Amino acid sequence: MTHESSDEDGEPGDDNTGAHYSSLETDGGVADPDEIALDPWGSSTVSDYRKLFDQFGIERFEEVVDEVPNPHYLMRRGVIFGHRDYRALTDAMHEDEPFAALSGFMPTGDPHIGHKLVFDELIWHQQQGGDVYGLIADLEAHSARGLSWDEIDEHARNYILSLLALGFDPEDGELYRQSTNREVQDLGFELGIEANFSELAAIYDFDGETDVSHMQSVVTQMADILYPQLDEPKPTVIPVGPDQDPHVRLARDLAARVRYFGVTEAYASFETDPAERSLLAYAYETLTDRHPEETIRCSDAATFLENEREPGATDVEATTLDSTITMLKEAGKEPLRPRVRFVDRNATGAAFEALIEAVDGEKRVYGEHIDSFELDREAAEKLAREVETDHGGYGFLPPSSIYHRFMTGLTGGKMSSSIPASHISLLDDPEDGYDKVRAATTGGRETAELQRELGGEANECPVYELYAYLLAGDDDEFAKEVYEECVGGERLCGGCKEQAAELMEAFLEEHQEQREEWADRLDDLDIDLDSDRTR
Repeated sequence: MTHESSDEDGEPGDDNTGAHYSSLETDGGVADPDEIALDPWGSSTVSDYRKLFDQFGIERFEEVVDEVPNPHYLMRRGVIFGHRDYRALTDAMHEDEPFAALSGFMPTGDPHIGHKLVFDELIWHQQQGGDVYGLIADLEAHSARGLSWDEIDEHARNYILSLLALGFDPEDGELYRQSTNREVQDLGFELGIEANFSELAAIYDFDGETDVSHMQSVVTQMADILYPQLDEPKPTVIPVGPDQDPHVRLARDLAARVRYFGVTEAYASFETDPAERSLLAYAYETLTDRHPEETIRCSDAATFLENEREPGATDVEATTLDSTITMLKEAGKEPLRPRVRFVDRNATGAAFEALIEAVDGEKRVYGEHIDSFELDREAAEKLAREVETDHGGYGFLPPSSIYHRFMTGLTGGKMSSSIPASHISLLDDPEDGYDKVRAATTGGRETAELQRELGGEANECPVYELYAYLLAGDDDEFAKEVYEECVGGERLCGGCKEQAAELMEAFLEEHQEQREEWADRLDDLDIDLDSDRTR
């Protein structure tokens, strides 16, 4: 089939920041760029990804990418821009230790090219040797979006087919539905004991009108996130968009709450919060440097901190200093010494006694904690986890996460399943995919002459995003060439869109052929795609 095109037309750009080859920028934005609300069920976008690092504690992926063996092109190009604790995964990869990846798909519509990012991330982790899980969040779709079970069944089948067609190996991974996985539901029940309505209301803005099933779907998702660790604790990454970060943070909290033991650093027998502990560390290190041959006592540290009091300190700083000095004075002549502390959270009596026995070397045993003066933090955490799992506990590691950028819609703004022209479904007729790309907004100048003179604005171009996120595949040089030709004025929008449209058409043709090959094999998979539910 042939398509008419022109290489000479510049097209007006839009106001949406798209993809930069080496450092991607932003997506469609929000009304108030100073406010970021991450809503897993809403239409949240992010106007400035940099704010996520400060506001939510997400770390920059560029700081860890060099530690990733054979990084995926989404990592190399900055599409995956942030993470929580991903070094746990890179360490496991380098040391050939078990690790896992899991992500879920809410079957509310057709899978589209935005979903392909997550499919690719799961498949890449499977190829690196991880245990990979793909789940259909059907309970969430029914409770939070009100879809019927017939609709859910149809969409679930389409998601699974696309995941398989893109390279997921069902023999080496697990596919499941929330509604049929009893282990997930049982774990969700246990996790629900550690959560309450006030907390869910604060995180998700639930109120008195929120139905109970919607709240139940949240703890089910927490169980999904921790499910890969039921057989054994292992580093587990959840690839998501940043709007799903509230789920990740809650799962990390719940993973800690159900643990038998917490492991912290300490300097004296009394309990401290992190800010107080920081002051103790400062006092200990300073006094040890000044008096290396002397035993540093709590009363010495109290005197030192009193003399360190600075005028103009904030109320919080002053309160923390006062509380620390008070505890040090009450401890008196007790030596101030660094140690690792095992805190009893939910341990059985037998588990606590077993931990006492397992801690070698100098230690002090108190009513609800054990202090070790010879173990380091890493060894202590490993020991606590071993004792816990030996005595029937979960031993969960905090789940890690990686965050990818939202794709800009082809019409500008956010890519939305409810706006057909803004996205390309993986089920679209290849010719329709071609036409959508040809009709897409670009980051081009008003005229071809200006384009040649000033260069295009690839950072504001949804079409360039298609190259960076999908069409260039693993070929970094091709993606770089498209970018440099655009900003250098050599590449005009008509020809660029024609090339992208043809590549998109070819991708859809190949993808749908692979879907057809898998369609006849679905019945052989260990997942029920036809629900017995009736509503």
